[in-house]
This record gives sequence, structure tokens and C-alpha cells, in this order.
Amino acid sequence: MHYGALKKYDIANGEGVRTTLFVSGCRNRCPGCFQKETWSFDYGESFTSSVAEEIFETLENPSVRGVTILGGEPMEPENQREILPLLRELKSRYPDKTIWLYTGNLYEELIGEVGSHPKCIEVTRELLSYVDILVDGRFLEEHHRLGLRFRGSSNQRIIDMRRTLENGSIVLWHGMSEDKEYKTEKQK
Repeated sequence: MHYGALKKYDIANGEGVRTTLFVSGCRNRCPGCFQKETWSFDYGESFTSSVAEEIFETLENPSVRGVTILGGEPMEPENQREILPLLRELKSRYPDKTIWLYTGNLYEELIGEVGSHPKCIEVTRELLSYVDILVDGRFLEEHHRLGLRFRGSSNQRIIDMRRTLENGSIVLWHGMSEDKEYKTEKQK
């Protein structure tokens, strides 16, 4: 697996201060994507154990609330198989840190509830079991709104994975009610 960036002390991609990993490779290719360079699976650098250790070191800081993984597309099969060991180790070492994961796929597709989906593979359910918050759905330019919290378009959902797995049905993250769309002076 390759990655395009590792951002330490990020506040834009999830709740609180986070360490953010932008993985490479995406077949969704959403029009208007702000990370087109990450579509290529060989963009950036190879993800190694030393990069994983660098991520873990950032989590020693008590002000860092967790890790966010986005891309590219973390849920491409190639990426899932590489991300799973990282998430296992992260939850083992830092059980109180949260994991946010962004995907252009719907949760229902990832767990195989919607037909046969190529991103529902042998590691998907275990990988999702380590995720605290899943932001799902493709970026759609026609639904792009400035001021949405932690997502680029209003069709995307912020799913509380802990509660979803406990309830057996999708539970949206409580913070979604706090969304405020940005309004220009002309719109007011």
C-alpha cells in the first residue's frame, strides 16, 4: 500500500486533534474530488512499519484523540488488507483513541447487504469492527455544501459504528445534528 500524506495534529478530518493518513488508490473517481492525485495506487510513498510506528508515536500525545484514514479509498481491497493490521495494533495499544475512516462506498455495500460488491472481502467486517466513525458515500458535487462538518457533500453519512454494530442497523453519529451550512451575505 502507498500513502500520499501523513498529517499530524489535523483538525479537519474528524473530531478533535487527529493523525490523518491519506492512502493511495481509488477506483471511485468522484467528479470534483479534492484528492485526485491519490487515485493512483502507486502515488506517494510505500506504507511501512516505520510509518505505522510514526503514527503510534503521535498517539502518545494525550491531546491527539485518534487516527483518521482517508484517501484515495481505504476500502479498496488492496488497501483493506494493509489497513487491517494497522487498526488491530492501534486498538491494542490505544483502546481509548478513536478511528475515523472515510469511504466513497456505502456501509451496506461494504458488508454485502446490497448485492455482490467487490469491496466486501474476507477482511472487511473485521476492519470495520475497529472503526469508531465511518463517513460513507461518494462525494457528489451537486450536494456539496460549505460548512458541513467532516464531510464534503450532504449525501454522505457520518455513522457511529459502535452503536451500529450493537444495534444491527445504522446509527448516525450524534454530532450530525450540529451541521450548519455556510451562508454567504447574499443568502442571509
